[in-house]
Amino acid sequence: MDFVTLVQQLINGLSLGSLYALIAIGYTMVYGILRLINFAHGDLIMVSAYVAVMGIGLWSWPWPWAFALALGLTGLLGVLLERGAYRPLRRAPRISLLISAIAASFLLENLALVVAGGRPKPFPTPTWFTGVICEGGLFIPRLSLVIPTLTLLLLLMLFILVYRTQVGRAMRAIAYNLETTSLMGIDVNRVIAVTFLLGSLLAGAGGLLWAMKYPQVNPFMGILPGLKAFIAAVLGGIGNLLGAVLGGLLLGLLEILLVAFFPAAAGYRDALAFVLLILILLARPTGLLGERLGEEKL
Repeated sequence: MDFVTLVQQLINGLSLGSLYALIAIGYTMVYGILRLINFAHGDLIMVSAYVAVMGIGLWSWPWPWAFALALGLTGLLGVLLERGAYRPLRRAPRISLLISAIAASFLLENLALVVAGGRPKPFPTPTWFTGVICEGGLFIPRLSLVIPTLTLLLLLMLFILVYRTQVGRAMRAIAYNLETTSLMGIDVNRVIAVTFLLGSLLAGAGGLLWAMKYPQVNPFMGILPGLKAFIAAVLGGIGNLLGAVLGGLLLGLLEILLVAFFPAAAGYRDALAFVLLILILLARPTGLLGERLGEEKL
């Protein structure tokens, strides 16, 4: 493989890894506060993409309006899931929360199947995100540069909120000890709702970018990227924001480089993520940047 091809593949890996990181942040934020794996998180990707398809294709809205509606409804749905499916079970055994999360995932998928049908629909990618940049022998889709840039901006905004605002301090306090934080006068329910809102907004943004990168939507489109983002969160250290970003980037790069160096193994690309999950759980269960349970996570 020559140098130009290697750079091309690294850019592709960075683009894919940025998507995984964006989605993985939602998993790690919820886990850091509630110790809950929100398996409905991946389906928010699908909801965001479908709302955008309806806004642009059915209602003929300009894409910024359709994208804003998709993000808003996805964020609202995340808050409603927390209020209806998770909050009533907060003091129940963890297995009850896990079952509720799986049930919420199946509910969203089957609702989409009933409302939109099972036939895949094309995603109307705005022309602003299309095109290819040719430079020095490289052929880089504009979207491959837009995705890491937007991801970086969104993650910077999130890190500022978590580490430089009062709400962020409350999130980190709840992640350390929920019961003690509630005794200190902090509105725990409101902070947790904000956490779900932020994670769902990031999942919605990831869904729009994913749908533009792979321009086809269906009711089950969020399953695989959701699982891979979860694996990325575990790889980096679930409950750790930097770990989620690191895990997403590593997973994206490894997937692309596997196909680049071993084209015959392209069919095993998805299996690589699950092999990595098994290996990281065997070698370092807390992930690359994970800490032992009980310490601050966010």
